[in-house]
Amino acid sequence: MTGSRVRELFGVESPIVLGPFGGLSSPELTAEVSELGGLGSYGLYGYAPPRIHEATEAVRARTTRPFALNLWLPTGDEMEPLDAEFDDDFLASMAAVAPLYEELTMSVPPLPASFLPDFAAQLDAVIEARPAVLSLVYGVPSPELIARTHEAGIRVVGTATTVEEAVALEAGGVDAIVATGFEAAGHRVSFLKPAEASLVGTIALVPQVVDAVAVPVIAAGGIADRRGVAAAFALGAEGVQVGTSFLRTAHSAATAAHRAAIAATPAHGTVLTRAMSGRLSRGVPNRAVRHIETQNAIARFPAQNWLTGQFRTEAARRDVGELLSLWMGQAGPLARSLDAAEVYRELLAGVPGRD
Repeated sequence: MTGSRVRELFGVESPIVLGPFGGLSSPELTAEVSELGGLGSYGLYGYAPPRIHEATEAVRARTTRPFALNLWLPTGDEMEPLDAEFDDDFLASMAAVAPLYEELTMSVPPLPASFLPDFAAQLDAVIEARPAVLSLVYGVPSPELIARTHEAGIRVVGTATTVEEAVALEAGGVDAIVATGFEAAGHRVSFLKPAEASLVGTIALVPQVVDAVAVPVIAAGGIADRRGVAAAFALGAEGVQVGTSFLRTAHSAATAAHRAAIAATPAHGTVLTRAMSGRLSRGVPNRAVRHIETQNAIARFPAQNWLTGQFRTEAARRDVGELLSLWMGQAGPLARSLDAAEVYRELLAGVPGRD
């Protein structure tokens, strides 16, 4: 089977990686993909150490096979905790989302002490958990991070949206690189230039990254069935990372409304927007996205993500799809199964060299 370097690096049977979902990962789906022979992944965005330990234990209760944990590297644009002094942008953003809160008979809650957990504490918790792999987005890990994770026996995977980012990641010491094209769902994780200036499609990005680096390259973005997998390997990738097809399955933490949106949205029906988090992301332009964009008042990340996150949590509880972040990639129409094992078998059929 092709992808031997990825399989050996991660200790898995096949070079199929589950995309990590910030807020939509589930122990069930992570463990299922690992049990099937791929690399299950679990997104830890916003998780404090106790919750990281809980999530890891929940995965390990379901599988003894390798899996990955995913963290967002701090980029320097995170806002300091807000108190009594609000800046004008934040006040305008609060006013812009107020009608969405009112629709759920909610009001904006008091501000937290901080919008995000301390990254150093998150990293300590991950190293203590000792997953097989730590995958990272939004930057190049520090030499200290690389040293500590490798000492703990953890492989490190970086994520690139351009060739330049891939070169920087290899120089930083990562073990493999996810080359993610703009077709992919969720956040555009660019870090050398603004995301809007880093929009490269998967079919153009992957072979150029393969030519530029020596570490294994994992293709992501627009891959949903055996045809996409075969294409990725033809471009020189040694593995694939798949998100939307698995997100639609019953094993993920997506709501029924989110799954229905994946099934109903055509390839041209997604948009890139900063409305829901303050960072450029691909998803469905539902009523919440359209409303926020027409207000022309979007706070910086992570303040915007916190603002919308408070009503999104309640919307998820009630399964109100028009008020959720409906992340999905452009290959959504190819996500046809609700069964994770069926999705995995379809992807595996595209890996060259299978017996």
